[in-house]
Amino acid sequence: MSRVLNDLPAFLSALEAEGLLQRVSVEVDPFLEITEITTRVVKAGGPALLFERVKGSPYPVAINLFGTARRMEIALGRPPAEIGEELFNAAKDFFPPSPATLWRQRELLMRATKMPPKKVSGGPVTEITEPPNLDPWPILTCWPKDGGRFFTLPLVITQNPAGKSNVGMYRLHTYDKSTTGMHMQIERGGGAHYAEWEALNKPMPVVVALGGDPISLLASILPLPENMDEFAFAGFLRGKSVPLVQLSNGIQAPANAEFLLEGHIPSGERRQEGPFGDHFGHYSHAAPYPVFHIQKVHRRKNPIYLATVVGIPPQEDKFMGNAINEMLIPLLRAMRPELVNLWTYQEAGFHNLAVASVNQRYAKEGIKTALGLMGQGQMSLSKCVVLVDPKVNVRNFSEVLDALRDNFDPAEDFILLPGTAQDTLDFTSFKMNLGSKMILDATRGKKTPDRKPVPSEGPGPDGTILRSRNLRDSLLVVQVKGNGRAVVERLVKDPSLAGFTLIAAVSDDVPLDDEERLIWGLFTRFDCARDLHPASSRIEGAWPKISGPLGIDATWKPGYPEPLVMTPEIIQRVDTRWKEYGIVL
Repeated sequence: MSRVLNDLPAFLSALEAEGLLQRVSVEVDPFLEITEITTRVVKAGGPALLFERVKGSPYPVAINLFGTARRMEIALGRPPAEIGEELFNAAKDFFPPSPATLWRQRELLMRATKMPPKKVSGGPVTEITEPPNLDPWPILTCWPKDGGRFFTLPLVITQNPAGKSNVGMYRLHTYDKSTTGMHMQIERGGGAHYAEWEALNKPMPVVVALGGDPISLLASILPLPENMDEFAFAGFLRGKSVPLVQLSNGIQAPANAEFLLEGHIPSGERRQEGPFGDHFGHYSHAAPYPVFHIQKVHRRKNPIYLATVVGIPPQEDKFMGNAINEMLIPLLRAMRPELVNLWTYQEAGFHNLAVASVNQRYAKEGIKTALGLMGQGQMSLSKCVVLVDPKVNVRNFSEVLDALRDNFDPAEDFILLPGTAQDTLDFTSFKMNLGSKMILDATRGKKTPDRKPVPSEGPGPDGTILRSRNLRDSLLVVQVKGNGRAVVERLVKDPSLAGFTLIAAVSDDVPLDDEERLIWGLFTRFDCARDLHPASSRIEGAWPKISGPLGIDATWKPGYPEPLVMTPEIIQRVDTRWKEYGIVL
């Protein structure tokens, strides 16, 4: 394991030593301009960025630090897959434990002794304590129709009335110099803590940390068991305890952070939060959320403001989420012996598409696996789970489509779960936090595929098919202008298209020749219960039976939030200034 990076400056130095950090010395605007620059750099696989002069602020901005697989390795000290394999082997060895397994895992056990955070009397973040004034901070406005400025990489530290701590990452809508929104979603630990405080009609103490060591930052977004301490797990990954300083509101927070915002969230207070562009590539709807009142700010003498941008994939969170996949999915394999592999697709916002390969020991064991995964922590937010055989590479969308083509029969292999809890950011059901899910069982061969024709392009009685694409003789995607549902309902009944497994309509802003954008446009814009249209359906007793191609209306619909599009003015400004920035791609 390489040296431990204790704070943000150490991480920046490590990146710069490998030529992976670009300093931008000209002034840039945190209003939209930084987003446009960063989005281009991420898509090009470019460097981490340190904007040294930010308009209206004394603080520099660091961004895109995690935006490649190599930079994730530097942040973690080793490849995330190596961590995952170590956890998998340890989980197998320790159940049941024996002297031999304890000896084999002695290095891991030594690291485990470093898990508990270390309480310290002070640290770099306590060099200055001052009243809150967020006005000159370089807080980003990322997209043109955002509700305002918001914090994009905050570590929100809460504790319940019994003193149990949680670290999460929730966006903070900046209202004024000392108050922000607190976008705690229903399934997050901070939200559960707040419910306990609100039941007592008492304010919840909160500290928001900005910056700090990269592993602690990543631990805040890991889907750990609800009662596991994030800083303790960070200490385990680091092999070194995380130093925490106790603040006057009773919360312990990272002593090596750049900023600490100390305050509370009153019981019963709500304020409109949003809209904001999110990782599903659309604006999430504005809604009332709790309000964070900042009472003190602790900071370094020369702090760096850490940020990220979320939007239409790919963004920096692609690499963060993929690393989490590689680190924690092996633990799920250890708990479920039939589970061979699992991958959640960042192109679909992670939660909208998961593919699991299973080694079935009896008929339909994979269904049990899928249902179990959909009740497991943040996997419970998964909207579409596809089951495949062990030989299928779960990360390869083409191989997944092949499995669906060869094995999936909607009459026997389709399960719809309507009326379930759903990701707060999922807008497709038109009901916040509620929606539907589906399981597609594409295990074991059943069918022999035939070559498929594709529909003619041009106007029809229901809408215009602009383009079409046949993916692996399995998925037919049509780009539609007009009524997507009517197009899908017509195509699934076309006898010449009967051999396709899936027929999907997408809107004209979804390019068919870009797989990443195609997966995004397809899986973020449909509700399983409302927008799936099979060729035929009937009821046998209480069992809905469907047949023929499964149609998906994944077009943008009235009532959906708008997709994220940058303004022409900002695009032109960045085009004009690009050489000034000095960013080499």
